[in-house]
Formats: sequence, structure tokens, C-alpha cells
Amino acid sequence: MTDNAAIKRYPTGINGFDHVALGGLPAGRSTLVSGTTGTGKTLFAVEFLARGIQRFDERGVFVNFEEPPADIRRNAVSLGIPIEQWEREGKWVFVDAAANADEDVSIVGAYDFGGLAARIKHAVREVGAARVSLDSLGSIFSRFPDTTRVRQELHRIAHVLSQLEVTSVLTAERTSEYDGISRHNVEEFVLDNVIILRNVLVNERRRRTVEVVKFRGTTHRTGEWLFTIDPQDGIVVMPLAFLTPLAAASRVRVSFGNTGLDEMCGGGLFKDAIVLLTGPSGSGKTLTALGFTASGVEAGERCLIYALDESRAQLGRNAAGWGLDLDAMEESDLLRIICDYPEVASLEDHFLRIRRAVEDFRPSRLVIDTLSALERVVSPRALLDFVISLGAVVRHHQVTTLLTSAPSGRFTPQLTPAIAAEIASLTDVTINLRYVEAAGEIQRAIAVVQTRGTTHDHSIRQVDITGDGLHIGARLSNVVGILTESPSIAGTPWWSVAPSQQEAPEQGE
Repeated sequence: MTDNAAIKRYPTGINGFDHVALGGLPAGRSTLVSGTTGTGKTLFAVEFLARGIQRFDERGVFVNFEEPPADIRRNAVSLGIPIEQWEREGKWVFVDAAANADEDVSIVGAYDFGGLAARIKHAVREVGAARVSLDSLGSIFSRFPDTTRVRQELHRIAHVLSQLEVTSVLTAERTSEYDGISRHNVEEFVLDNVIILRNVLVNERRRRTVEVVKFRGTTHRTGEWLFTIDPQDGIVVMPLAFLTPLAAASRVRVSFGNTGLDEMCGGGLFKDAIVLLTGPSGSGKTLTALGFTASGVEAGERCLIYALDESRAQLGRNAAGWGLDLDAMEESDLLRIICDYPEVASLEDHFLRIRRAVEDFRPSRLVIDTLSALERVVSPRALLDFVISLGAVVRHHQVTTLLTSAPSGRFTPQLTPAIAAEIASLTDVTINLRYVEAAGEIQRAIAVVQTRGTTHDHSIRQVDITGDGLHIGARLSNVVGILTESPSIAGTPWWSVAPSQQEAPEQGE
């Protein structure tokens, strides 16, 4: 079939998955969900039925071959899935095939799939089910003497499900993450659709991904997509860049909290802007972020800080050094601070915590300080996925967002140049802080690299940090190489230039 429009999509309701599947599973067909131990196969099968009941009022049949119904009910309750209640209401029915699966191996060769098919048909018709999950076929097929028999019986099951006109999910085991699709290497050829769940060890941490390998006769997004298993939301697929249509672009301006920076950015930031502020340790990133937050609180806006490098006590002490009282801001209910070191959770869990805080607290401003800390525990690609997902959330809620990061270079070899460039392309404003040397003294410089949708100051300016904050000063005239951290002036080292030779700011700059 080549007419994609002729194949109806069937939303699974699984958080983020339907965006990867371009609307859901092909309706009326069987989908193989294959994965190694611990990838979330059973949860996928359970959620497929549960979300159908919760969101679409569609009833379901669950055929269990391994875990008994009591265990499935108990595990689902922790995710807020009341299977026992739905059973009483006639919305969920178990077909318990686990007892037959445990029969002596000597008679498994004669396993009665005809009897099982009859039980499935009866259950589907009894409750008017639209969805069926079978978990897991491997417990039966692993006992068959050859793959020919596996193929025959799988064809038989798929034919029965097709006759019933239900949309179904069938789980199966794999023996490795990147070698083959399924244990018997025939399941993927019999069924119309194939999804692979992976749980790969990367940098001593597990990284779950989902990949749609094929949807027969229709399209889907390709590649692996990060997902996590959340105690509240179940399976959550990242990035969620396709979660919702973006809100209309805002024309409202807000203050950065620093008059000099507002002027350099063309009069402030657009309310829905995402700002990337890069700079080595001690260059003023956190101070700038705190000023940005204080400005929001002063304007009566709710602000959220997600700190990844400092504890709450350290952040409060440092803010007090610049005359900012974070405790008072929190007591006003205009500020919420979350401090988590990157190592305490997976990247996906950090994202979920931020997303939940944005949805619950409804901040107007968000600070994440610093992205570079996350690179200690994740791959560059995963960090990029994180920023894509975060961008979808904050743009949808029109949250003015400030992300800080450390650049690559001789001072702090943190964020890799390639990923830094990718992340910068996803943001609206990019600002660089740098160190320079002058007559044996370390000084700071700042440059606004880009501001989408507005003009900005193209000059590189001197920065001073005093007891009352960060101050932007004169243009560093004729200085080259500051952004590459190799400053010089007309062939003369920067540190030999007298302060009197620095050019004063022009009017209006």
C-alpha cells in the first residue's frame, strides 16, 4: 500500500510516543514491541491499554504469558493505573495464559493456540475491546523446536487479531541491544509493525531509547528517541519538540535585570526568548542569572532556578554577597529553587522534574545553571536532546529562559564546540563572557553574539564585578581574538595596552 492517508492512525496515549509515530500505531494491525530485559516492554503493553481506557474510553484485553495478573495489577497501581477497578467496570479483561505456559516442556509442542485464540475472541467480544496486548510471546515460542513452528503460530495469532479488527501490541525478547530484532528472528517478518526498546549502558549510566523500525505501508519518524520511566507519568519519550504547536511569538519585552545588557540586546529580551550565556568559571554567569531572577521577582513575576553546580546554601550565601535575599524571594512565593547535582538522576529525570515544576509553578522566568554540569553524566547527543525537549516546554508556556554553560578552551574544557554550536542554534540570544589579561590583571569581556528578531550591540565590552553586581563598561577597541581567548591588538599583546587607550562607549550604545 502506498497511500499513507488510507491507513488510519491509532493514538497510543503514551507520553510523547505518538509524536514519534506520527499520530500513533496503524489501526487494526499488530505491532511487535521487542527489547532486552528491563527496557519497559510490559509497561508499554500495560500503558497501551490503560491510556486507551483513560483518554479514549476504549476497552482492552491483556493476555499474560509470564507475569500473573496479580503482579501486573500491583505494579500498575504505583503508576496510578487502577486495573482492578477497570476489571469490575468491565473495561479491562485478563486472559491468563501463564498457567498453560508453565506446563511441562514435553507437552508444550502441542500447545493449543486454537484454545487460546478462542479465549481471546470471547474476551474481546465480551467487553467490546478495541485494544489487545500480549505479553510476552517468548515464554511460549522459546520452547518450540524450530523457527518454522514459531512463524506458523505467530501467523495464526496475527490472523485472529486481524479478524477481530483490534489494534494490538505483542511483546517479545531480544538477546542484545544492537544485534537482530527479536530472539527467533522471524517475529519482525510476520507482524506489520516493529518497535524496539533499548536500555544501553553509556558512560556507566543506562540510557533508554525507543525506535520505530517499520510501520508497514505508512511513515514514522526514524532513529532512536530517548525515553524514561517516570513514577507518575509512566513512559515519557524525549525530545518532546513535537508536543504541542508553538504559541504565537511574543513581542513583549522584559528586562535582563542589567541596564547595560538590556541595551546590548536591543532594549531587553522578548518574553519567550531562550538565552544561552557562556563563560568560564568565575566570569559572572551565576551573578547574571541571579540578577535576571531578581528583576523578575521585582516585576511580580514567578521565577524558577534549577541549579546543578551549587547547593541551596551556597547559592543563597553567594547571592547575599551581592545584596540579593533569596530567602525573602522564596517566602514571597515568587521564587522556587531546585538544587540537584547531575549525578543524582538521569538526564531524562532532570528534564521531567523541570517540566513538572514549569507546569505546576507556572514561572515567567527559568534559569538553568549550568548545562555544562550535565555533560559530566551524559553524551553530547543526549544533552542536545535535553535542550530540544526543554525548548518545546518553555516556548509553549512562554517562559523567558536563561541557560548558562562553560565554553571549551584552556580554562574550562566542558561543553564540546560542536554541541555548543548546536545548542546555540536552538536559542534566541547568545552571549559570551570571557577573560582577558591587562597589565598582569585578569579582566572580563562580554559580547552579544546573536539576538533573533532585533538589533544588538556588536561591540565587545569590558565587564566589572563589584559588591553590587555586574557592570558593563567601555568598548574594547581594536582588540581581536577575545572570543577565541587569544586577545591581541594590532600585533601587540592585550596586556600591554594602557587603560587610556580603551575607547569610551558611544552615545546610544
